[in-house]
Amino acid sequence: MTSTHTQSQTQQPQTQQPQTQQPSVGVASPRLEAWEKVTGRAPYAVDHPVPGAAHAWVVQSTVARGVVVDVDTSRALAEDGVLGVLWHGNAPRLEPIGDPELMALQSPRIAYRGQIVAVVVATSPEAARAGAELVRVRENGTTADTVLRIDHPALYQPVQVNGGYPARSAIGDVDAGLAAAAVRIDATYRTPAEHHCAMEPHASTAFWERGCLVVFDGTQASTWARDALAGMFELPAQSVRVINEHVGGGFGSKASAKVNVVVAAMAARLVGRPVKLALTRQQLFAIAGYRTPTIQRVRLGATANGRLIAIGHDAVSQTSQLNEFVEQSAVLSRHMYAAPHRLTTHRVVALDVPTPVWMRAPGECPGSFALESAIDELAFAGNWDPVRLRIDNEPPVHPEEQIPFSSRHLVECLRDGAERFGWTDASGRVLRDPRTAVRRDGEWLVGTGVAASTYPTLTWPSTALARATADHRFDVEVNAADIGTGARTVLRQIAADALDVPLPHVAITVGDSAIGPATVAGGSMGTASWGWAVTKACRLLREQIERDHGGRVPAGGVAVRADTDLEIRDQQQDAYSRHAYGAQFCQVRVSTVTGEVRVDRLLGVFAAGRIVNPTTARSQLLGGMTMGLSAALLERSVLDPRTGDFVTGDLAAYHVAVNADVPRIEVAWLDEHDPHLNPMGVKGIGEIGIVGTAAAVANAVHHATGIRVRELPIGLEQMIAKRRSS
Repeated sequence: MTSTHTQSQTQQPQTQQPQTQQPSVGVASPRLEAWEKVTGRAPYAVDHPVPGAAHAWVVQSTVARGVVVDVDTSRALAEDGVLGVLWHGNAPRLEPIGDPELMALQSPRIAYRGQIVAVVVATSPEAARAGAELVRVRENGTTADTVLRIDHPALYQPVQVNGGYPARSAIGDVDAGLAAAAVRIDATYRTPAEHHCAMEPHASTAFWERGCLVVFDGTQASTWARDALAGMFELPAQSVRVINEHVGGGFGSKASAKVNVVVAAMAARLVGRPVKLALTRQQLFAIAGYRTPTIQRVRLGATANGRLIAIGHDAVSQTSQLNEFVEQSAVLSRHMYAAPHRLTTHRVVALDVPTPVWMRAPGECPGSFALESAIDELAFAGNWDPVRLRIDNEPPVHPEEQIPFSSRHLVECLRDGAERFGWTDASGRVLRDPRTAVRRDGEWLVGTGVAASTYPTLTWPSTALARATADHRFDVEVNAADIGTGARTVLRQIAADALDVPLPHVAITVGDSAIGPATVAGGSMGTASWGWAVTKACRLLREQIERDHGGRVPAGGVAVRADTDLEIRDQQQDAYSRHAYGAQFCQVRVSTVTGEVRVDRLLGVFAAGRIVNPTTARSQLLGGMTMGLSAALLERSVLDPRTGDFVTGDLAAYHVAVNADVPRIEVAWLDEHDPHLNPMGVKGIGEIGIVGTAAAVANAVHHATGIRVRELPIGLEQMIAKRRSS
């Protein structure tokens, strides 16, 4: 595995200041917390030693739709070590805050199988689990509707989709454009439900202290969790503290407050002592959220010389009876390629299933599989090179909003990647033979594929505190969440450059809502948002020391707190479309005997602004590409329509990529400079690596075999069935 970067000639960021110290940003640096993690000393949500802690275990519904008729707690309460049992008949009342998923034990209604219907609190995890097995819940179940289908009569078009985008966008006349096209594609693509499967389960430790609630929680956004708990328990925000010093992954499932933290707080109040709750891997498949399955129809029409004139992308997904969550799968088609006639739509149906949530690159990940597979199909139908087709349809401005891109180097990613991969030579001449099913290595058919990647560049307001001490040390605090990405490491580098001091002089603190408001570790916005606040606080601190103290830190030290509310508001009012881009290349082998698909090589070339730390950046991009490979070949959550239960409810049945599945992965990035982002010039890289990977794999499978797979994951049964039918 290798990582490199190349130059892109664009304007230097106007916000960067001259440095007298050797810069820290851009230098490879190991993670600050690495030693703690590899030695097992890093405390996660339920690892914190809290005296007198009890333990909770949840009881889940066994029907997908219905009501709880009765809960018999007598046998559980008689069990040795059991301290109490919560259910809707005795649970404290919670104040609604607009998220019904958090309203645990507030009514007898059952909205999906696996919903929490009771909680047992005991002196040990073993006693809590034994007590939970003794709780008798009588349910009255009714027929449930659990299957997403394209012709579901309850499908509707929402007002907007995730991210606040309008559900429908139309420019020109797509039907007329398609009718006039020399080459057309009309295909339907399907992606399955997927679960996050982070290493650390959803877990919380909660206790009440003099009317205040303190929580250790595995959350990606402790500020958001604090605000949710304060609202539900009708407390001032300053009376709730959420600490997330270390988080063992999340991929979006921990981005908003989850029911586990609410239940832990309720249980702690019930028994009058701290309570620890860690959901099991099996419980997570019902309670913690998942990526919705999608059904996507993509229609493309092009002229005889390969210019797109019509793009249609219609996405169908599911939500729950509790909350409306609509995956924005068709939104990327609004800006990826130029075409005068455009139509993108989203429809959703509320089923008797758990509520879908954000999962790494929501929208762009499933949407790119459909769009980038369709682009490949169009290239094959028109006998055009897939890389050249994408380059030829590069838009000069946002095709629908007609505003400039702050920077856009997708073409450079495609060209650089094609040369690195051996798709083209140094002059750009195409070396790849476009014919399918003609390259063999023994029993294996070999093929290559390509897909483009994109992800929006977002920033949200955050606060930071910078403090200088008389011994020339600096303490920087920002309520970031380090979910395994190296956030605290890169924020320390950003702080050192903003302070213009050597890196060892800076200490960084993250993961505590008491520090001050900060945004989520999600949406690839963390470094951009927190780093902006850190940069502002550190620069203001430098200015104050120079202005008020003659450049010398007084004995009592100096501290500055800063927020970026005004800066973010001003940025949101300017007219730029901000995105990161990338190109994914893949080589696969497909067995002619078994139909097995093996990926030999993946290459990703990305344009994602300034890279703060090459070590952590490479790790993030490798992880995203590996997760995309996993989605392409392995991941699928199977729901039993009779029960509404995800039967792939553990890591034995729900398969994710392991070492043996991961091939040679190469990561490269352009040295991209964008003056319209933030003081650091960063775009965010947490999600773009997964986007496009699945399509690149599927396109390579088609090149190897001539078989077009339009449904993920690509399994043995699909390859065998298609070979038999061809």
